[in-house]
Amino acid sequence: MSIALLAYLLSGMDAGTLWASARGASMPWILVALAVYFVMVLASTWRWQLLLAAQDVQVARRTLLSSYLAAIFFNNFLPSNIGGDIVRIRDTAAPAGSKTLATTVILVDRAVGMMGLVFVAAIGATVARNVAGHGPVPVWPSWLWAGVGRLLRPLTIVHPTWVGDRIEKLTTALGRFRQRPGALAACFAGAVAVQVLLVAYHVAIAYALHVPVGFWNLSIMVPISFIVQMIPVSVNGLGVREATFAFYFTRLGLPVHSAVLLSLTATGLMMVFSLSGAAVYISRPHRKRPGLDTADRAERAKGPRAEG
Repeated sequence: MSIALLAYLLSGMDAGTLWASARGASMPWILVALAVYFVMVLASTWRWQLLLAAQDVQVARRTLLSSYLAAIFFNNFLPSNIGGDIVRIRDTAAPAGSKTLATTVILVDRAVGMMGLVFVAAIGATVARNVAGHGPVPVWPSWLWAGVGRLLRPLTIVHPTWVGDRIEKLTTALGRFRQRPGALAACFAGAVAVQVLLVAYHVAIAYALHVPVGFWNLSIMVPISFIVQMIPVSVNGLGVREATFAFYFTRLGLPVHSAVLLSLTATGLMMVFSLSGAAVYISRPHRKRPGLDTADRAERAKGPRAEG
C-alpha cells in the first residue's frame, strides 16, 4: 500500500518542482522544528514517568529518555510501532518487577495519547470551522467530540472489571490508576501538550517550506493522519499519511505537491532525529536482554527449581 499510494501521488507531480521546493527550505525553521520535536520527546518521557510513578515504580528520567529515544528509532525503522513499545517494556520490566505491569503502563500511555490526539483534532476542527472562518473541513467537529466523549467516559479503559480475575497483576495495576485520578488527569494534559507540540512541529516545517497552511488546519490534519496510519496497510504510515495530507490540501485549494512535500519532510526529519536513538541504544552497556532478564529471574525464583 505504501508503494502504491506514493507511486500514485508522485506520478502526477513534476520531480524538478518538488526538489526545488525542498532545496528552498529555510534552515532556521528546520532547526526550530527539530527543537520543538525534542521538547515533544521530553514531554512524552515525563508522561511515561508519571504513569510509572502512579504504580510506585521509580525510574530516573534520564533512563526513560534514553529508552524513549531508542524506541523512536525502532518505531521509525520497523514496519510497526510494536518494536519501540517492546524496548520501553523491557527497559522498565526490572524496576517494575513485572513484565505485565510494564506492559500495562505502556498500554495506558498509548490510550491516553489517543485521547489527547482526538481532543486536539476536535478543538482544531471546531476553531477552523466556526472561529477561523476556514469553511468546510473534511471531518465534522461533532464526530471528533463524540470520539472524545467515548474515550473519556470516564476513562473506562482503566476500570479493572474489564479483565478477568485470572490476571491479578493487571487488575491491581489498573486499580492503582483508578485510585489516582490526578495522575491520569496530568497524563492527559501531557498527552494534549504532546499533540500540540507535534502540530507546532509541522507548522515550523510548513514555514520552512513556504507552504501556506495554518496552525488550526494542521491541528486537524496531523492527528487524523496519525490515526489513519495506524491501519496496518503500510510501512511506517508512508503513503497513507501523504494521501491524507493530499486529500485535506485539495479541500483547502492547495496543491497536492505541497502536501506530499510537507508530509515527507516531516517524516524524514523524524527519521533523522531518531538516529540519535540508535546511537543511544548502541552505546548502552553490553548486557544480555536488559530489563526482562531481571524480571524473568524474579518470576522463576518463585518456582520450585529456582537457582541462586
